[in-house]
Amino acid sequence: LVAADGGVFNFGAAGFFGSMGGKTLNAPVVSLAATPSGAGYWLLGADGGILSFGDARYFGSMGGVPLAKPACAIVATETGAGYWIVARDGGVFNYGDAAFHGSLGNTALNAPVVGAAADLASTGYWLVGGDGGIFAL
Repeated sequence: LVAADGGVFNFGAAGFFGSMGGKTLNAPVVSLAATPSGAGYWLLGADGGILSFGDARYFGSMGGVPLAKPACAIVATETGAGYWIVARDGGVFNYGDAAFHGSLGNTALNAPVVGAAADLASTGYWLVGGDGGIFAL
């Protein structure tokens, strides 16, 4: 689990590789993605900034770049050699080996995007709207 202040809480077999709890952040943490090995994770700030822990490699971020809407999700690729950052307006930003298959950044949505998941079979991804809408890209 990750808290808005960047504190990470591990349970069961999940490893602890560090956190930002108690440190000053540019924006609240809104999402966490584990590496495929389970030996690391990325934290995503609402400003699109990325923090890497354990074996999670840093491939870039939107930190410092003005976003139309805050970031809401980070999704790792199957290899762990990349990730997608997703914003609440459906904007998608790809890094490392994460392929770009489009976004909803210029689409009128009934509700903001609140989550995302990788389609490992196709290297694509799904975006999830707050109203339950699913968008396959």
